[in-house]
Amino acid sequence: MVERTLAIIKPDAVKKRVVGRIIQRIEDEGFEILGLKMLQLTKEEAQKFYYVHKEKPFYESLTDFMSSGRVVVLLLEKENAIKHWREVMGATDPAQAKPGTLRRLYGFSVERNAVHGSDSPQTAEYEIAFFFA
Repeated sequence: MVERTLAIIKPDAVKKRVVGRIIQRIEDEGFEILGLKMLQLTKEEAQKFYYVHKEKPFYESLTDFMSSGRVVVLLLEKENAIKHWREVMGATDPAQAKPGTLRRLYGFSVERNAVHGSDSPQTAEYEIAFFFA
């Protein structure tokens, strides 16, 4: 089933200058890039985007981090896009991610882990609309 998902290249990866490598990997994995833009989230935008984590202890540091620098947001399409993108990203904790995954290659910590991806069709719908409505 062809799906769409959102990918974000986070501020840590932008600062490391690995955006091109990540985009190359996206294309090598067979994703169609339907939308792409670089922007910097305000703290308020980051809070709105991550509202589902509002009650969690990492919410403030996550939204501070996500508004600390530029990000690249991508609208991706592929068969089983959500599952495939999550496999390419790897585990949330880069230390636990499989070798060759983006988070293992470019991540630093659970929060500063280089990339984001939607975790379900419902989340993808919300996240895509947030950036590409």
